[in-house]
Amino acid sequence: MTGHSNPIGPRLLALGAIAALPLTLAACELGPKQSQQLGPRGPAMEQVTNLNLVKPPAAPPASAYALTSRDGQKAREVYPELQVLGDISVDEFGLLMANMTAWVVPADAPPEQAGCNYCHNPENMASYEKYTKSVALNMLKMTQNINVNWQSHVKQTGVTCYTCHRGKGIPEYSWSLKPEPVSRGMTGYRAGQNEPLAVVGYSSLPNDPNGTFFLEPNEIRVNSKQIHPNGENPADIKAAERTYGLMMRVSGALGVNCTFCHNTQNFAEWTHSRVQKQTAWFGIRMVRQANSDYIQPLASVFPAKGWDGQARLGPLGDPLKVNCQTCHQGYSKPLGGVSMLADNPSLREVWRAGAPAPAPTPVAVIAAGAVATPTGVAVAKVVATGAAAEAVVAKADAVRDAMAPATN
Repeated sequence: MTGHSNPIGPRLLALGAIAALPLTLAACELGPKQSQQLGPRGPAMEQVTNLNLVKPPAAPPASAYALTSRDGQKAREVYPELQVLGDISVDEFGLLMANMTAWVVPADAPPEQAGCNYCHNPENMASYEKYTKSVALNMLKMTQNINVNWQSHVKQTGVTCYTCHRGKGIPEYSWSLKPEPVSRGMTGYRAGQNEPLAVVGYSSLPNDPNGTFFLEPNEIRVNSKQIHPNGENPADIKAAERTYGLMMRVSGALGVNCTFCHNTQNFAEWTHSRVQKQTAWFGIRMVRQANSDYIQPLASVFPAKGWDGQARLGPLGDPLKVNCQTCHQGYSKPLGGVSMLADNPSLREVWRAGAPAPAPTPVAVIAAGAVATPTGVAVAKVVATGAAAEAVVAKADAVRDAMAPATN
């Protein structure tokens, strides 16, 4: 009949919507969950894992061959131009070169870039005419520095070229500086935030903390404990937003939530947080040093694009750099915590041409290495071995304890 409305249809739709609401909310993350208690009972410091989203980390490649001894003729006696690896044996040097080829050179590289040719001119192996050899030299120094002086973060597991590269010339996860955003008026200017990006949990937080924290020496701060700004912690709301943006990115890089490091009762408190918070504190500064002391100085060495057409420099002309995601790739421990140093012990030692050679680390026994703090000392001047552990560890603990109350 004309003008008559049937109220049953809308009511059924409303009831259906209400009934489907729990299913809709549950659909945020379907699948079985695993909950693990991380801290003391009571604060609800739990790590909740969606088992459908977890995949075991890929196993690293096997060494080209087993290193049975570190004795024999020194590499510098055969290759006098060596700047980093001259005091290891020729056999060990050859093994490391073979492993580095597998770690870094793409499997589909053309003949002129495959194998040793990726870094070397086969007619003159001592030549530095290929930029990749200069880059590899800096990366070797960086890797040794991390394994020797940043055991506060990498422990005895350490890192190799494969930790970041995974068989690729350019690590899959890298970053470069971004140009200043173009202002498009009040509604178009986002100031580097207010974009639904996964790296910040689809929030309005600043989404590019890389330059701020992984290159520049900015401390991680949130709000002050007092009403008015003070010299102890002159943080404002913008600084707090940058900090939370960084935390979201770190959380995603490691595949964890906040309670992996923090006690949510008091995020700034160190004594109630997990030891992982200290590990992360050192890690952020380790990455910052890697970028500023080893990668950023290569800006004049890298071409704009490589042989494969991929960019080697960012839009502002700076090299592609590293952050937590570069190594961790979604896991709290890169490669599931597997160490690749047993067959590559020279990556745990620092040797420079013209400097006294360090005592070699035995193949079967990994010495307890020194733990250095972020003191700002130029890495190129650091010549350390695992023998200097106790004094440096004590200094690291003292610096950490002194800075802990002021670090959020």
